[in-house]
Amino acid sequence: MLTFLGFAMIATFLVLIMLKKMSPIAALVLIPALFCVFAGKGAHLGDYVIDGVGKLAPTAAMLMFAIVYFGVMIDVGLFDPIVKGILRFCKADPMRVVVGTAVLAAIVSLDGDGSTTFMITVSAMYPLYKRLGLSLVVMTGVAATANGVMNTLPWGGPTARAATALKLDAADIFVPMIPALAVGLLSVFVLAYVLGLRERRRVGTLVLPSGADEEPELVTVGTGTGTGTATVTGTAAGEGTAVATAAGAGAGTGVPSAGSGAPASGGDAGEEGFQGLDPQRATLRPRLYWFNAGLTVALLTAMIMELLPIPVLFLLGAALALTVNFPHMPDQKARIAAHADNVLNVAGMVFAAAVFTGVLSGTGMVKHMADWLVGAIPEGMGPHMALVTGLLSLPLTYFMSNDGFYFGVLPVLAEAGAAHGVSPLEIARASLVGQALHMSSPLVPAVYVLVGMAKVEFGDHTRFTVKWAALTCLVVLAAGMVFGII
Repeated sequence: MLTFLGFAMIATFLVLIMLKKMSPIAALVLIPALFCVFAGKGAHLGDYVIDGVGKLAPTAAMLMFAIVYFGVMIDVGLFDPIVKGILRFCKADPMRVVVGTAVLAAIVSLDGDGSTTFMITVSAMYPLYKRLGLSLVVMTGVAATANGVMNTLPWGGPTARAATALKLDAADIFVPMIPALAVGLLSVFVLAYVLGLRERRRVGTLVLPSGADEEPELVTVGTGTGTGTATVTGTAAGEGTAVATAAGAGAGTGVPSAGSGAPASGGDAGEEGFQGLDPQRATLRPRLYWFNAGLTVALLTAMIMELLPIPVLFLLGAALALTVNFPHMPDQKARIAAHADNVLNVAGMVFAAAVFTGVLSGTGMVKHMADWLVGAIPEGMGPHMALVTGLLSLPLTYFMSNDGFYFGVLPVLAEAGAAHGVSPLEIARASLVGQALHMSSPLVPAVYVLVGMAKVEFGDHTRFTVKWAALTCLVVLAAGMVFGII
């Protein structure tokens, strides 16, 4: 009964948000509360919610102060050189923009924190997507998938969890997986290239200057149904602003048009509250650039070395960044207020997700679901438990937290594999396969940072991203088998 209710609750949640019948916050709260009553455990709902909130409170605190910290770093210009480099590569070519999104997300993912990756990537690329009229779900989908592959880094979380759960060395799990993960990351770049070509065909023709003092150069980027033009002006190639007009979405491209708020046509003259990374903004602190860079490196180093809990590190980092860069109280209040919307949206979403995870765990639904899936494995598949683990990691890490999968399910799978002579190391490596899909799970707080900052509906992001992320996972699994890693 609990197995059925667990799957039904997850299915109901996904259907309602993908059809936009409920907002994610409302769905995360009301649907599990209803199913908790169906399970006959409504009297314990309060306990489940408090338990879920308690477990996710550190995550909410980390996200709140991380948003403030990296928001301040973006305000003061720490990431402007990276942004300029990516934009010089991208110019005004939609294909390059999408590929640049994947490259930037992959590079920033080296810090091991999804929220950081999404904040920097969206802040850098969002203005370009808006100005050129590109699909924002393409940006969120590519960024989430690239980050999911990189999330397998030993300090990213899943590898450490697998090592802890099976009492193995994280290096023994991760290092042999590098070739397969490299193939997975390459497949993300190929995906970005293909999606970029689709966007190029949809947008049409661009007008691009190669420098401040040079005449604009006409660049034909496609002959699809999109027949608009985009004019980019600025002080250097890739800098400044672009005004895009796209005459209709490319029919049959399979890529949603602006969908989540990105304009299908017209310039940005009427866009309320739109601001890119203005090179003349008053918040820039060029004299403090190396201090801010050093502070960020020190913060990330402390995170990797686990010198203090991550929420504490970001709390201290945010306080120090505000104090040094904006010593006057009115300026500090203005910076906090500027990022308050993102903080409130993300924190609210995390605490709403605590209801969902609290009910799933508290009622025992998640345990029954995992036991049912493991029990459904045919006896003849025993010698192939590594492959089975890789395949199961897709749905299980999507519908469960990483903690639930790695500490609750993975030991059972490893035990079943050991009975048939399958090494726990192979099981552990295979368990990393589903991370590209996991990063778009509704149970991952960082994804709400991504869709919130990009102003994309979560349902649109899910509908677009899941198929590409699942394909990336299968590529990693296939590469692991070809290389003899899994």
